[in-house]
Amino acid sequence: MKEQIQALVDRVKAVQNLSDLENLRIEAIGKKGILTQQFATLKNLEGEAKKAFAKEINELKELFENALSEAKTQILQKDIQEKLAKESIDASLFSTLRKTSYGHPIHQTMDKIIDFFVGMNFSLCTGPLVEDDFHNFEALNLPKSHPARDMADTFYFKDSMLLRTHTSPVQIRAMKSKSLPIAMIAPGNVFRRDYDLTHSPMFHQVEGLVVEQKDKVSFVHLKFILEDFLHYMFGDVKIRFRSSFFPFTEPSAEVDISCVFCEGAGCRVCSHTGWLEVLGCGIVNQKVFEAVDYKDVSGYAFGLGVERFAMLIHRVNDLRSFFETDLRVLEQF
Repeated sequence: MKEQIQALVDRVKAVQNLSDLENLRIEAIGKKGILTQQFATLKNLEGEAKKAFAKEINELKELFENALSEAKTQILQKDIQEKLAKESIDASLFSTLRKTSYGHPIHQTMDKIIDFFVGMNFSLCTGPLVEDDFHNFEALNLPKSHPARDMADTFYFKDSMLLRTHTSPVQIRAMKSKSLPIAMIAPGNVFRRDYDLTHSPMFHQVEGLVVEQKDKVSFVHLKFILEDFLHYMFGDVKIRFRSSFFPFTEPSAEVDISCVFCEGAGCRVCSHTGWLEVLGCGIVNQKVFEAVDYKDVSGYAFGLGVERFAMLIHRVNDLRSFFETDLRVLEQF
């Protein structure tokens, strides 16, 4: 028997694949294996003979299993090395599969928006992502009972701080730190508890603010710059202003463009109206100016969602496509 097991050990050392190794394992210690059958004969022995025989076959079994384990380790290491060698890439080699990246579509859209307003002499302002109640709500004429304060919309922290729900707090900080006149935009990330085809928990906004001495700014100025901006972004589209309500502006308006998919004829995307809402705007509410101790001033403000613009420009119908990092989608841009 010892010679049989040693022969199996020698065969194990010569095996080159896991399949043959498994066959040898079955031959030695499977249900009908050589060693298994020897263990079955122990019941026919007694005393010192049984003890000596048990010791011998256990030593043979340990010898075989050690050889088996070592052989398996070597085969696996060899397979890994062969796979790595096969899949290795020589980074020094020239590739004809060169691709030029123009950036993520969200960043492309953001840059285009910023370029327009910077060209119109607007300054670029940023602020913290974690805000307090005053800058995010109170100073913007959002009372305690306003729906926007609901836990379903806002990410709150235990210390009454929150993730900003819009970039409007940057406007408040700008008015408290800058002197007149003010012409600024505030691009950046914002956060709301929402997630579906057209909403994301984290998205991007660009909000604008112009403040000058009283009666130097009117809705006419706001209308002019927004019409110029929307033609810059979407080309030859029709534009309309609809009366609306925002706590921080009065009067307020929502701005629509003729549907870029059906060119105003009516389709599923525009709910067969021929119009798509793209941004909100208005004359800054005097209560906002009072919150920052401004007197005898006038101004206008506007805000837009960058993802909304990117979806319309690139004809993307699912907002989540921008954040799933699927190269098949991103390579299209």
